[in-house]
Amino acid sequence: MYLSCRNYGICLLALVLALALVGAGWSQTATTPASDANSYRQAVTLLDQAEQELNAKNLSAALSLVKQTNAIFTSLQKESAAKLAERELSSQESQQLAINQKLANEAQAQADPLLVTAAAKKKEAEELRAKGQAEAGDAAERESKDQYLQAQALSIKSAIYSLRNQQIIFRFLAP
Repeated sequence: MYLSCRNYGICLLALVLALALVGAGWSQTATTPASDANSYRQAVTLLDQAEQELNAKNLSAALSLVKQTNAIFTSLQKESAAKLAERELSSQESQQLAINQKLANEAQAQADPLLVTAAAKKKEAEELRAKGQAEAGDAAERESKDQYLQAQALSIKSAIYSLRNQQIIFRFLAP
C-alpha cells in the first residue's frame, strides 16, 4: 500500500511539473508585430492621458497611468531586444532624447529638495503640536503637504519625460 501511494505521489508531481513546463512554453510564444504595435499605441495613449491628468493636477491618476505605461514599455523592451539592437536613431531622435533626458533630470532635481524641506516641515509641525501650538502646527503641516504634492508632480513630470524617450525609441513598432 505504501508503494502505491508513493507512486501516486510521484506521478502527481510529474504531472504538475509537465503542466508547469507546458504553461511556461505557452507564455514564451513569440509576439507578433501587430501585438507589439498595439502595445506601443496603448502605451502612447496612456502616456498622453498621464500628461493630461498631471496638467489637471490629478496626481494619483497620472501616477497610475505612468506606472502602466512603464510596464508596457518594459515588456516591449524585453520582447523587442533584438530589433532594438539593430535599430539606429536619427540625429533628430537623438537630439530629442537628450532634450527629454535633460528636462527629466531638471524636474527631478527640483523635486528632490522639496522632499527634504517637506519632511522638515512635517517634523516641525509635530514639534509645534507637542508644544501645544496646534494652529502653527497645522499651518506647517499644510505647507509640508503642499511641498510633497509639488515634489510628486515634478517626479511624475520627470517620469513622463523619460517615458517620452521610450516612445521615441519604440516608434518603429507603429510606423
